[in-house]
Amino acid sequence: MAEISDSRSNPETSFIEDIRARYPVEGEIDRILSRKMAHRHGPGYTALPLDVLVDGTRRLIASETAEDFTLHDPRWLQGGASKLQMAFDLESGVGQGEARRTPMVLRMEPPEAIVETSRLREMEILRLMEQVVPVPPCYWIDAEAHYLPHPALIYGFVEGRSRPKVAPSKQVSGIGINFGPQLRGILAEQFIDGMARIHTVPQERIATLTHFEPAQVHSNDSIIRQVNWWRRVWEEDRPVAMPLVDVAFQWLIENAPCLDHVSVVHGDIRAGNFLFSEERGEITAWLDWELAVLGDRHQDLSWATGTHFGHYAEDNKTFLACGLLPTEEMFERYEKASGLSVDPARLRYFRVFNDFTTTIHMLATADRVARGAKTHQDVVVAWILMLGNVIAGKLRDTLEEII
Repeated sequence: MAEISDSRSNPETSFIEDIRARYPVEGEIDRILSRKMAHRHGPGYTALPLDVLVDGTRRLIASETAEDFTLHDPRWLQGGASKLQMAFDLESGVGQGEARRTPMVLRMEPPEAIVETSRLREMEILRLMEQVVPVPPCYWIDAEAHYLPHPALIYGFVEGRSRPKVAPSKQVSGIGINFGPQLRGILAEQFIDGMARIHTVPQERIATLTHFEPAQVHSNDSIIRQVNWWRRVWEEDRPVAMPLVDVAFQWLIENAPCLDHVSVVHGDIRAGNFLFSEERGEITAWLDWELAVLGDRHQDLSWATGTHFGHYAEDNKTFLACGLLPTEEMFERYEKASGLSVDPARLRYFRVFNDFTTTIHMLATADRVARGAKTHQDVVVAWILMLGNVIAGKLRDTLEEII
């Protein structure tokens, strides 16, 4: 691929400020996106020696604790199209009679990610969720890259798999994972229960979040900020103009529903984003919280039941959402588990919203990141962007039906 050369490749301050003014977003999101644009003219991804990450990790931990410690067995961790990950064991308490060894993971941004998000928000939401669903424990953060080449956080390593050992689908990003008839029934119950728990976190606990702007019942401000977020990303990253994005943006703004309940929304809840023990039939961790927001539960419900994350059952007739269970059954069981309703009109709105964001994600950001060689996962990112036209076609068809 040839690198894109345009005003977005080396943006002037006036260009950045104009986009910021046109599409107001949450304060922390504004900081992250503005940083991305300010650093865009910098070099692309260069393979980092593992020693560089080990040294940075050691200095980060030393800045947070006076306890002696040693890093053991540092190694690259596969998985994830957006962040670099290094697994290691932290040995501490030596000489104090309390020697312990804790498996950990360093999660660090590349020069420019397929999705730009906040490590501060990710760490904060993980800590909020520790008493809600199984999540990796969060330990330390280097939000401004003082110790590591790019912003990063360190969290606990959790045992588990994202797909069965024998999985018919070998595709990336959770697409088409087949858990098999026996395992899917066990995991489906836990998946629905976990999603219900996430969406019903008490409001007083949500109010403790400091890097998320509040969402209010009877207001649509939170979803309008999200629509602006992704429209801003389109304007920052797009290689060409696409009227479809403008039409979808206008429809989403004009039809933004007011909240009936404020939920923590995972933002990428699906097969492939939870780990499970195949032997115990147990979800061991819910992963990838970087897109979490405060908003409408239907955003997650629509995403989890999207056609690209499911497949047909053995009868070749029954579609299984996330490869777990039929869509309508998922909604019925979710309503019982959460005590919250599932509104078809809101589902339709968020199907448009999710296709809108995915179109932007793939045809703008993935394209630019791959062409600019900004990530360690350029092959995966290039593969993902090929799906963009398929999703854009779905978005077009839906808009034709409802406008």
